[in-house]
Amino acid sequence: MIILSLTYKADISQADAYMQPHLDWVKQGYERGWFLASGRKVPRTGGVILAKGDRAEIEAFVALDPFVIHAIADYDITEVVLSTVTDGLAALA
Repeated sequence: MIILSLTYKADISQADAYMQPHLDWVKQGYERGWFLASGRKVPRTGGVILAKGDRAEIEAFVALDPFVIHAIADYDITEVVLSTVTDGLAALA
């Protein structure tokens, strides 16, 4: 599993201006079968995406996020080898 943790480095108003292109990009990640879950951080300082797949491909895809292109957010990418998951979440491992 790959955890994509994004943190805004621009004002929320700038993030809001690029939110729809970012969400379109997120949708592409789901369509490619890479993204498993996503959402906003609380408080609203960025977001998190749970992903699976080839790390290099996902890192290249992250570089295409409008939030990255327009310097709205930085990503912290962490790969995790899950050894235990609860019932119903086997796809995460």
